[in-house]
Amino acid sequence: MSLNFRELSELYRNELLNNVIPFWEKYSPDREAGGFFTCLDQQGKVYDTDKFIWLQGREVWMFSSLYNKVEKRPEWLGIAMHGADFLEKYGRDEQGNWYFSLTREGKPLVQPYNIFSDCFASMAFGQLSLATGDDRYALIAKSTFENILSRKGNPKGKYNKSVPGIRPLKGFSLPMILCNLSLEIEQLLSSDEIDKTIRECIHEVMEVFYNPQTGLIAENVTLEGNFSDTFEGRLINPGHSIEAMWFILDLAKRLKNRALANKAVDIALRTMEFGWDKQYGGIFYFMDIKGFPPQQLEWDQKLWWVHIETLITMIKGYQLTGNQECLRWFEIVHDYTWSHFPDPEFGEWFGYLNRQGQPILTLKGGKWKGCFHVPRGLYQVWKTLDDIETGQTKLI
Repeated sequence: MSLNFRELSELYRNELLNNVIPFWEKYSPDREAGGFFTCLDQQGKVYDTDKFIWLQGREVWMFSSLYNKVEKRPEWLGIAMHGADFLEKYGRDEQGNWYFSLTREGKPLVQPYNIFSDCFASMAFGQLSLATGDDRYALIAKSTFENILSRKGNPKGKYNKSVPGIRPLKGFSLPMILCNLSLEIEQLLSSDEIDKTIRECIHEVMEVFYNPQTGLIAENVTLEGNFSDTFEGRLINPGHSIEAMWFILDLAKRLKNRALANKAVDIALRTMEFGWDKQYGGIFYFMDIKGFPPQQLEWDQKLWWVHIETLITMIKGYQLTGNQECLRWFEIVHDYTWSHFPDPEFGEWFGYLNRQGQPILTLKGGKWKGCFHVPRGLYQVWKTLDDIETGQTKLI
């Protein structure tokens, strides 16, 4: 395969710094009420002013990361602090749990039913503490992380709508994100804390939710880690599974664990074979492991984050293991992604395509899509391609 890694690296770098980030810099900050607008139409116009904590935290994290890892531009740090000030002032209830959404002015709209608000807040303040050296931000990140760990056995708490004791299941999302979050705030944790968290996360992701019979990762399993022959138990989210594998690859690199890296690559490749739409191209959003109709009516949509996260996993998998199948899939997904998601007219990327690959919504941001997956993915692929170009291509 004759990919030009230098040209590809420049493509991803240029898209990040000269297209995607300028879009969010220009249209997202709410200069009057604080925080960020994320509901932006194709041209960047605000169509709804509610503020979602996931996306507020993610944007603080993104601009802090750019400041820390790319260039110490004062405007990037200013945007990050602008969002953090809003979050610090309005984002939590009296117990320190982060709300799901707020009004434009910061009044709570939706209760803190979802622990992922806390995860992205912890990421945000952890990265901002690195950028500023401010212990106040570090304390918010660490106390939020401790709250996440205390709630992980029952993340939704009193907001869980399931009847207690009847078909209890546990979900893949939390151990998956903890794989990434633990490294994001590693500088704030003791070595014992970080080692314990990493060990538990790897076990959950790679042993409990991974099914060796199918080679796939389930979104939900019983409390004992067994298969549940139900809608929830049969659910496969290819994008989640593949995204988790680059988190695992980062951990494998940290641990210098080649066997773990190889297993992550095997799972990612198996998921690609299962989740790729062989008729129209692209990766399905949801699938049923037995081939039954999924309960999600949007199951056959092609989403931005699924494809950008897959690009990260495949190029990291190739970098660390040299597996040529990773490179083959990277090229396939790269071609699909770049021919379908970027908007050549108004910039940034579309998020939601139908099965045939046509945009079904032209928004650039909303309740779920914000300044996160696209710029994070562009950065990760850019830097990994740079490493490959300079010969950093093996784990050990």
